[in-house]
Amino acid sequence: MRALGKSAKSSRKYRQIVASIAQIGIVEPPVVVRNPDKSATWLLLDGHLRIEALKDAGASEVECLVSTDDEAFTYNRQVSRLAPIQEHKMIRKAIERGVPEEKIALALDLNMSSIRRKVRLLDGICEEAIAILKDKPATGAVFDALRKMKAMRQIEAAELLVNANNYSVAYVNAILAGTPQAQFVEASKPKKVKGITPEAMARMEQELARLQEGIASIQDTYGQDHLHLTVTKGYVGKLLGNARIVRYLAQTHPEFLSEFQTISEITPTEAAEAE
Repeated sequence: MRALGKSAKSSRKYRQIVASIAQIGIVEPPVVVRNPDKSATWLLLDGHLRIEALKDAGASEVECLVSTDDEAFTYNRQVSRLAPIQEHKMIRKAIERGVPEEKIALALDLNMSSIRRKVRLLDGICEEAIAILKDKPATGAVFDALRKMKAMRQIEAAELLVNANNYSVAYVNAILAGTPQAQFVEASKPKKVKGITPEAMARMEQELARLQEGIASIQDTYGQDHLHLTVTKGYVGKLLGNARIVRYLAQTHPEFLSEFQTISEITPTEAAEAE
């Protein structure tokens, strides 16, 4: 078990864990792995703050999940944190089951207005956009912007966010600014964005339209490009398996050999990024 930093217990996350344990107990069990040096002991992979909160609460034992992976970094990297839409559904389900909003607020260490905003998170958002963003880190500001758009534009905007892997307030506001007037819920109300003139807004709409066309074009050829890259990688790999070819390249074209080796070592993830 690693030592916590001095500021850990003063963090908002720690306060949320303490409040949640006090109200409803442990939601996500800590994760442990057997100590290879001392078989009778265990190493804590994930849940250091939870363990500290339990100790402060006077608990002497807790149920844990046992991991077969002894790499804490690998484990933590693969943990799926609760997305805003998932959090919204969790809160709504708790309320439907009769849990008072006040108790939920205490468990999450949030004020009542924050809980109510989370409850209303998806009001005015179409089902298709919700499905696109269901596991994405889209904040309340993203949905505030989407709510001003008609359903088809909400879907387009959600796809833009996902394709760019950018859920920042600045980016969603840029999409909002680039939304044609006719695609707003209140189409008759003049579009206003602070610091942007009507002329600049018109240019942004045109640029965003071109960007969407470019993205659509890339998506149309993605599958074929990926197939070509996979075949090329396999062919280059076979060439490099021939010692005579490798020796010839090393002696006459070392720069080609280096590039061929790079291609042959591309992983599926790197291939996707390269495209």
